[in-house]
Amino acid sequence: MVITGPVSPAAEQRAGVSRGVLDTPVGVLVVESDGAAIRRVGWSARAARPSGGDPLLAEALAQVAAYFAGSRRDFDLPLDLGPQTEVTLVVLRTLFETVDHGETMTYGELAERSGTGVPARAIGSIMGANPIPLIVPCHRVVASDGLGGYSGGEPGQGLSTKRWLLEHEGALPAALF
Repeated sequence: MVITGPVSPAAEQRAGVSRGVLDTPVGVLVVESDGAAIRRVGWSARAARPSGGDPLLAEALAQVAAYFAGSRRDFDLPLDLGPQTEVTLVVLRTLFETVDHGETMTYGELAERSGTGVPARAIGSIMGANPIPLIVPCHRVVASDGLGGYSGGEPGQGLSTKRWLLEHEGALPAALF
């Protein structure tokens, strides 16, 4: 897996962006690829129009479907996080490379592990800047006293989406009701 920084707008326009849609237990996911890397994952309140015959996009959708089916624990895809600060890139790389399926880490632990010197509170903002949630698993970063926040999921469903993902991975016990 390779995580890169920004691709120039001209290169993005030449390559084109393909979109794929996957219905999941936590809503409709839209995955975007430029043919060289996965550039974005997000939730849509309504189904987006899929486009293109991009083999990388097809592979990404297959890996995400396998994750939700319980037969895949990690992702092996080239990723482009787009224009981010160097600190944000370091923190997101650290998260991707060191927090495995079924594990959680607090915002403070991730701040320390990344070696960036950013305070724990800033880690929450960095998680919110993650353009590739689920694959770069920001849902695995929790507060020292609970779940913390989550901006993924369908509108208004962030925390329930985070809880579902962590339960699915075995990092949290399933809710009783």
